[in-house]
Amino acid sequence: MSITLQEYEKLFPVATVTRDGRKLTYVTPNTSCLWRVQSLFSKEPSTIEWLDSFPAGAILLDAGANVGMYSVYAAVVREARVYAFEPESQNYATLCRNIVANKLSDRVIAWSAALSDVESFDRLYLSQFQAGASCHSFGESVDPYLQEKASPFTQGCFATTIDRLVASGTVPVPNFIKIDVDGIEHKIIRGAEKTLQDPAVASLLIEINPHLAEHRWIIDHLAALGFRHDPEQVARAARTDGYFEGVGEYVFRR
Repeated sequence: MSITLQEYEKLFPVATVTRDGRKLTYVTPNTSCLWRVQSLFSKEPSTIEWLDSFPAGAILLDAGANVGMYSVYAAVVREARVYAFEPESQNYATLCRNIVANKLSDRVIAWSAALSDVESFDRLYLSQFQAGASCHSFGESVDPYLQEKASPFTQGCFATTIDRLVASGTVPVPNFIKIDVDGIEHKIIRGAEKTLQDPAVASLLIEINPHLAEHRWIIDHLAALGFRHDPEQVARAARTDGYFEGVGEYVFRR
């Protein structure tokens, strides 16, 4: 069976979910993106719970937005203003399509950039070249355990810091920060040193790998800045088996 180019261009597969009477629409160009929609409420329940705690109109900085599952959720359900960062090209394109599909251009802005502890041009090492994929790494070809690995494809990429974004006025001081980048979360925290001292930052949600000394440093560093986490929440969020055993979302609050 064949179709014309005009017929192909009309294909626009989407999946929708509802929350509190609000409809969220996500573009699903492949099964990976469809799975993200189907698992929205079950994959990371701590993230949904955290997002649901936002006051209406809060400011969210989403580092590692992927295709925008949580950026869209925060904007639609909590009417948050969202600043989303996703460096991988296929994810970024789908993230932008999701912003458009939900008519959120006045509430969500996305950048195709990485966040780190320095501003630089470098390479983004990809685990896969498809929308919805994760476990990419900026600056060096490593896996989520920061061990060297071969990457099938590399992409040119620019990285900046949260402090630079705030100091330049590109992004206001966020009330909430989500960081899920499969490895260099600690570098993003180092690049947000001044911003995290601002009392307007109320809470962070960070995917922490407790097997890594670099990630254990995040916990201690945020504690020194006055952020606390709930061990019971962490225990509920931690994966119990598989490659990411022990990894989970830590919610830090002042």
